[in-house]
Amino acid sequence: MSEGKISVTFEQDHDRLDALFTTFQEQKRKDFAKAKEAFVAFKFGLQRHIVWEEDVLFPKWEENSGMAEGGPTQVMRTEHRMIGDCLEAIHHKVQAQDPESDRDEQRLLDILKSHNMKEERILYPSIDQVISDQERAELYQAMKDIPEERYRTCCGSGHS
Repeated sequence: MSEGKISVTFEQDHDRLDALFTTFQEQKRKDFAKAKEAFVAFKFGLQRHIVWEEDVLFPKWEENSGMAEGGPTQVMRTEHRMIGDCLEAIHHKVQAQDPESDRDEQRLLDILKSHNMKEERILYPSIDQVISDQERAELYQAMKDIPEERYRTCCGSGHS
């Protein structure tokens, strides 16, 4: 994880996650083992990304911007629950070695496209504007300090 602008780091993570999901989609009917490996990396990575945002970035942005109640981070958290529900639906198909997850995948992609665009165009640049260099370094350290188990218990409505 680089320690440059939040917007750059998180957009690069979006791109990395998109590539993993594309590999899953391309391989699920050809090489299920390869598809499963890509999906597991995608799911774990997306859950980590969400935890980083909800546990570290969003609280700092809310504190510095004064927009905790009803602001954009509340919308992002709601969308994270929807993303988590889609992830779990696809995960159940992967566990059953059932490649018929196209509908769940499309729902996930539809949510992610809109969600990521809002983050990349509005929220991340705003975070970069309201934090100091010292706060940025503290945010990156806080992200590194989150235990791995925290990512594994994210993100659908049935999870904390």
